Amino acid sequence: MHFQQIGNFLQAEVHGLCVLDETQVGKSEICRCVPQHWYDDRMPALPDLHTHSTASDGTLGPAELVARAQAAGIRVLALTDHDTLEGMEEAAAEAAWQGLHFVPGVEISVTWDGRTVHIVGLRVDAGNAELQQGLAGLRRFRDWRAEEIGRRLGRAGYPGLFEQARAFSNGRLISRTHFARALVDAGFAETTREVFRRFLVSGKPGHVPGEWADLGEAVGWIRAAGGRAVIAHPARYGFTRSKLRRLIDAFREAGGEGMEVISGSHSRDEVFTMAAHARDTGLLASVGSDYHGPENSWIELGRLPELPGGLCPVWHDWSLDTVSTASPVAV
Repeated sequence: MHFQQIGNFLQAEVHGLCVLDETQVGKSEICRCVPQHWYDDRMPALPDLHTHSTASDGTLGPAELVARAQAAGIRVLALTDHDTLEGMEEAAAEAAWQGLHFVPGVEISVTWDGRTVHIVGLRVDAGNAELQQGLAGLRRFRDWRAEEIGRRLGRAGYPGLFEQARAFSNGRLISRTHFARALVDAGFAETTREVFRRFLVSGKPGHVPGEWADLGEAVGWIRAAGGRAVIAHPARYGFTRSKLRRLIDAFREAGGEGMEVISGSHSRDEVFTMAAHARDTGLLASVGSDYHGPENSWIELGRLPELPGGLCPVWHDWSLDTVSTASPVAV
């Protein structure tokens, strides 16, 4: 069997098997990768392990999201709302009805090196007290931040937006996206992207700096809940190569295990760059659209490409032979 060197891995060209380079032994746990044809053998479609519902800033309810994913050919779906597990029970019940394998998840807001990054937790126990307590603290900050954004926009001549954003949230978690939709609805901008650029980023009238979880805290909550921690959309942060490696090193030291190689916000070149980072550092590779709803036509369910070769999928050791039950607890 012929092997080729790929980063710190050796890949068997015939069977697609990845084995550890001896230089990596003892540095991290790196799984043996599955055959390249594994997707065709085990899954009709690639999983989507990063989506949002109305429990945070998505526009589809949890059940609607699951039904749309099933119609798009997705058979393994994670709901990963921001700092909340509120939609788990509804999504799990719909997944059982649809015959879809449901993965309980969450996207946790983190402050690292003065920047906001997001860490996805997959296959978490939604009833875990440590995780729930940590997320509750983040939601309290979110409540204060939403009120402060409303106050700052009011002082800048845009009154009443907190109430409008709360209406868009349906009484749930209020995010900056809800303010963006409120500003578009009020005629102050044409798109939510324009709102973020003009109103909500640093130096603009509605910007309120985030004070989120510590990286180690977030990973610890996920691990306490039996889950697997994944860096969300790493290319989106715009970090230099050295800074991204520092994030990965800190993440792995805290117990993090994976990174999104494929994301709805990653370009083709970014996918291959993130794949190289995952190979070189021994992180598992995840796949997620970061879907928020049909209004964002550039990100749709069921349209993600396959992972590049030589990677170990984050789901490599999951039991995917059975569909979900109505329980939101990972199995």
